[in-house]
Amino acid sequence: MTVQDLIEKLDLSVLVEGELDREVADCYIGDLLSWVMGRAPADSAWLTVMGNINSIAVATLADVSCIILVENAALDAEAKRKADIHGVTILQTEANSYQLAVKISVLL
Repeated sequence: MTVQDLIEKLDLSVLVEGELDREVADCYIGDLLSWVMGRAPADSAWLTVMGNINSIAVATLADVSCIILVENAALDAEAKRKADIHGVTILQTEANSYQLAVKISVLL
């Protein structure tokens, strides 16, 4: 499954377009950035409400496939700029983390 597949199958909004052909092999939910940095599997879709610049750094370090902002969480302007620079794909949905993770689980 690719990031593009997730976008299409889950009707996700694209806030920052990075590598849409990147493989998604797992899903990780977390909002405590230090926890996510050490535990999120590479190539995972990271579900969070953290739309700030620190989440971009964590996504890069953890090598996740994309960030999905759940519950229509906002992405701040500085984070968007950094995501563009680093090629981090950021998506958004109105669904909560549980609802979205269940759908991703079925797809994976």
